[in-house]
Amino acid sequence: MKKIVLLLLLLITFSSCKSSKRVVTTKSKTAKIDSRSKKSVDNPKADNVVDYAFKFDGVRYKYGGTTKKGMDCSGLVVTSFNSEDIPLPRSTSEMALSGDWIDLKEVTKGDLLFFATSKNSRRVNHVGIVTEAFNGNVAFIHASTSSGVIVSNLAEKYWYFAFVQARRVL
Repeated sequence: MKKIVLLLLLLITFSSCKSSKRVVTTKSKTAKIDSRSKKSVDNPKADNVVDYAFKFDGVRYKYGGTTKKGMDCSGLVVTSFNSEDIPLPRSTSEMALSGDWIDLKEVTKGDLLFFATSKNSRRVNHVGIVTEAFNGNVAFIHASTSSGVIVSNLAEKYWYFAFVQARRVL
């Protein structure tokens, strides 16, 4: 009888456990300061694109948004690149076909990172702009649905596993 009760207790405990997928991304003031203070000698356009994207830091998420009233991920990228007269497709999936594919080890400031954030899918649905790439540490600015426009790091578990590809359009 004790074994049955113990077995039932264990069964109830394990069946009631549910893994929750909660992502917490915080603003990194050091990444923000570093990315503005280190200017690219090779590509001033990349500096300008990233600096323009930082003007939207903290702006709330709005699907289809491209202004300080609200911004989505592809809107942030398109608006930032348009500031340098570099046209890009408006949708993330079309944007993922633009430019040249590059290895993650070769990313530099201004490159695009693409992610698949939908459960059980590798279809690209999120994009960010590299703000800093130093010694394998890759920071990027993007518009998250939960926190708006923020800077995140590719080393964060969620973004590391969601990463699909990097592309260079500059």
